[in-house]
Amino acid sequence: MGVENQSPDEWKVGVGAYIALIFAVLFFSGLFMKVDGMEWLGALDFTTLSGKFGTLQDGKSTFVGNGGVSAKAGFLFALSLVPTVMLALGMLEIFSHYGAIRAAHKLLTPLLRPLLGIPGLTGLAMITDLQSTDAGAALTKELYDEKQITKKELVIMSAWQYSGAGMINNYFAIGSAVFSTLTVPVLVPLLLVFVFKFIGAIGARFVLNSAYKKDFINE
Repeated sequence: MGVENQSPDEWKVGVGAYIALIFAVLFFSGLFMKVDGMEWLGALDFTTLSGKFGTLQDGKSTFVGNGGVSAKAGFLFALSLVPTVMLALGMLEIFSHYGAIRAAHKLLTPLLRPLLGIPGLTGLAMITDLQSTDAGAALTKELYDEKQITKKELVIMSAWQYSGAGMINNYFAIGSAVFSTLTVPVLVPLLLVFVFKFIGAIGARFVLNSAYKKDFINE
């Protein structure tokens, strides 16, 4: 059961909801992470607040340790993701309380529904994915668990997120090594990655609506 089956009164949006949505977008988008001359804005940024959990003073070692790979190390690594996911889910509950999800649904549905076949309320999870794959996945799972999106919408969202996951963080953290060799502006490759996320999701939607159409006939 998707959001279309819910009462219209549940999606009424006031000015406060739009303000909450604007703050949510700024919080999860990374725009506040590093602002020249206004470093204090980092206190309002998701990546800054999630920090580098477990980093020791030498800046290299973490509580996982160095050297060796094992199942234990894998579980410890998974544990290191918990603070980020908890922060994302906690902030989502706050934004939801103030109507950010309702505002996102109203504003983004006219764009996302015809393009990807998903409701606008998925917008915050998609924005979060641009910074953090783990937090984006957690928000998407919560939408599905609460029956805000259908299984087909979940698969389409996953296709969008999987392509270029953590796009902003990974591009500037890893891609910066080759910035000096680029023959185009730095933002051009980033824009291409963003466009191909939509192409991948549109492709996934086409396959679901054709080859696997019978699998979702009861939704």
